Amino acid sequence: MAVPQNRVTRSKRNMRRAHDSLVAANPNECSNCGELKRPHHVCPSCGHYADREVVAQAAAVDLDDDAA
Repeated sequence: MAVPQNRVTRSKRNMRRAHDSLVAANPNECSNCGELKRPHHVCPSCGHYADREVVAQAAAVDLDDDAA
């Protein structure tokens, strides 16, 4: 069974974890609609990627009250 030879101090433990923090997102503006989107991803609001429409956006769907 693995048992540490010496105790790892709080300082050494925290120095090891210095790069484990989460990084903030880096959103870019969509060239078509101007909404913020993730880089190298299709725009979720308009469906464009690299100045061309990749995903066709459906029109507003009118659901009946009893269908939901």
